[in-house]
Amino acid sequence: MIANNTLKNLSFTKTVVVLSTFFTLVACGGNGGGGPALPDDPMTEKTDSSSSNLPDGPQITDPVPTTPVSEREQILQNYQHLDPKNIVPTAPLENALVYFHKNKSSLKNSKYLTLLDFSKSSKQKRLFVINMSNGSVWALHVSHGKGSDADHDGMAEKFSNLSGSNASSLGYYITDNTYYGSNGYSLRLDGKSSTNSRARARAIVIHGASYVQDTNIKQGRSWGCPAISMDNHKKLIDTLKGGSLIYAFK
Repeated sequence: MIANNTLKNLSFTKTVVVLSTFFTLVACGGNGGGGPALPDDPMTEKTDSSSSNLPDGPQITDPVPTTPVSEREQILQNYQHLDPKNIVPTAPLENALVYFHKNKSSLKNSKYLTLLDFSKSSKQKRLFVINMSNGSVWALHVSHGKGSDADHDGMAEKFSNLSGSNASSLGYYITDNTYYGSNGYSLRLDGKSSTNSRARARAIVIHGASYVQDTNIKQGRSWGCPAISMDNHKKLIDTLKGGSLIYAFK
């Protein structure tokens, strides 16, 4: 009788261990394994064959590293009303504001300033459109390039300015004109930093994509373009088109 009870207890213990292990693995698969992900864009990076016939846009340089601290502080005083909820990381925002302020005369669309935070997972909203008048922030999900996230864990780790890299590029961009291409309604970007100077030739543009959704899920990867959801792409493009500043950072 004692032996039978012992066997039953051992069997029960094994069952509990097995079930506990199973549920632990399920939990790990959903979180530590990165969770579900949307499918990628099935294509590979292309080049813009018409780029040689398109204007480069205003030529501006990055003044942030050479701006004296006192001048920087004076500039930032003009923008204390922005981002009242502190959604955007402070240091990158301040750098972008100095750049914006010193190049404002060259920005045909100075109503908005956009920051793209590649230090965040694609599961998170990380594209921030700041209304320079009332200070409000519109946050959106956005893709990064396949070449920036080789293991598809949702984190962009590598950046490139090279054609065929399928990677995202960091730096300052100026938006240009809209057009209808293979991805539908799209917005051309001119890279203004040494890290993204080939954006026009690489056809790095803002466009809508089915592999980006407005939910906290790992987004699909693009060819290097900052693609957004089909629900928001038209509104975003119409907001930023015609000479607005975008700063992509890590």
